[in-house]
Amino acid sequence: MMENKEQKQKEMSPEERIKSFKEVSLGYTKEQAIEEAKRCLQCPVPLCEKGCPAGILIKKFIKHIADEEFDLALKVILEKNSLPGVCGRVCPAEEQCKKKCICKPAININLLERFVADNSEKIVKNVKKTGKKIAVVGSGPAGLACSSELALMGHEVVVYEALHKPGGVLTYGIPEFRLPKKIVMDEANYIKKLGVSIKLNSVVGKLFSVDELLKKHDAIFIATGAGLPYFLGINGENLNNVYSANEFLTRNNLMKSYKFPEYITPVKRAEKTVVIGGGNVAIDSARVAKRLGSDVTIIYRRSRAEMPARDEEVKHAEEEGIKFMFLTNPVKIIGKEDVEAVRCIRMKLGEPDDSGRRRPLPVEGSEFMIKCGQVIVAIGQGPNPLIGKTIDLNTGKKGNIAVNEKYETSIEKVYAGGDIASGSATVINAIHDGKVAAKEIDEKLKRG
Repeated sequence: MMENKEQKQKEMSPEERIKSFKEVSLGYTKEQAIEEAKRCLQCPVPLCEKGCPAGILIKKFIKHIADEEFDLALKVILEKNSLPGVCGRVCPAEEQCKKKCICKPAININLLERFVADNSEKIVKNVKKTGKKIAVVGSGPAGLACSSELALMGHEVVVYEALHKPGGVLTYGIPEFRLPKKIVMDEANYIKKLGVSIKLNSVVGKLFSVDELLKKHDAIFIATGAGLPYFLGINGENLNNVYSANEFLTRNNLMKSYKFPEYITPVKRAEKTVVIGGGNVAIDSARVAKRLGSDVTIIYRRSRAEMPARDEEVKHAEEEGIKFMFLTNPVKIIGKEDVEAVRCIRMKLGEPDDSGRRRPLPVEGSEFMIKCGQVIVAIGQGPNPLIGKTIDLNTGKKGNIAVNEKYETSIEKVYAGGDIASGSATVINAIHDGKVAAKEIDEKLKRG
């Protein structure tokens, strides 16, 4: 077995990055990418590929990197995933492809994918047109994946995006320092070069209904995501300076309020901020608030072991001086008009609940206060409700659009995937949904 050393990417120092929205992780150099690729054992049965929801031929593209054939490596990736620059940055590889890798330490597959995406040219090939026209509602990861697949199959695709930039959650939900918007725009532009038309500022459910789209298209794929924020249902959530994470991140990511007044969307810059939640969105919100100059505390009702956020993101947050209070739950937000404090209670862990994690239970008599000028609620989000109000689709208990194994909804020719169908999940899972749905739509159109 080769003793090649694992390659560590460079990162901006914590002291620099808390004053900047520039990308924290700097990726591999050419030399690092080649050395990391050479660590791959080229297993006869590559288990890593079984861990990739997009089905990328990981072994093959890594071999091309080791041989310094970067354009060929990108070609292999693009056969399965049209968003390699995005996935190389935000995929939870440690829970997917890397988790299955037998090398010790595991090959940094995501960083190799990022290197290839950033350093190779995407080639657009000509395809024979079918004459069929498909509408895709939403330009997030599921919508972009589905539209690119359908375009490569020869179909005419029109994407309807409600906001003024494409990308969905990639644009409004993930901060610039984790996923630069230039990367999202570059990948969206590649998809447009495939022949996909992206119509911005087009709110399906307001400008026109799904029924109206059906009259002009042979099929529809709904990928409107999980944009409905959840709140705690406690007193004080209607006070000034209480944000949902969705609003807070959208203001900063899409509307660039962190550059106020250069950009005219204001956002609260508080001396002390409390973020409620334990997922990646909570970490993102906390790190944004920190860059706006706030002293930030994340409170989470379970322990560190149960926290769903990626280890890398938690590590970065800790390095940046963000404080964590585990086994802590808010019971009331205090203030007259503006937030002044959060009343919390200590928790202990009981038996596992439906999530498989130990249930948090309040400790009697343990209430205490945290003073703050801003609260960001990041406890999850649900499916965007607008589409469901314009068409009679079957839905699940949480409002998600019900689909079968082929991503078909209860209405013929209407498909759905990504977070609008599955609930809040990962970018790569949304890409998987979009790819599979495209294949099913194509086969259905071929059958007539």
